[in-house]
Amino acid sequence: MCDAVDTEPHALTEFDKEVDAIRQILGMKGVMTVDELRRGIEAIPEADYLRLSYYRRWIRSITATLIRKGVISEDELRAALEAS
Repeated sequence: MCDAVDTEPHALTEFDKEVDAIRQILGMKGVMTVDELRRGIEAIPEADYLRLSYYRRWIRSITATLIRKGVISEDELRAALEAS
């Protein structure tokens, strides 16, 4: 059985705002489309999809797309995460 959808307005976190800004910039620069974002989200395995928040799904899709397109490498991503 599915949980009820929470339709109440809620505030976005700083993380949510940053992910949305990244997606918008990638779209304006022609690096990634909304369709690619959607396809990436739909490709997340069900267990991960259910565990991740809305914007965590977005960042996972964005990351996978950028790696797939060769914009960033997994090593570059790993190094950036270790530096933060």
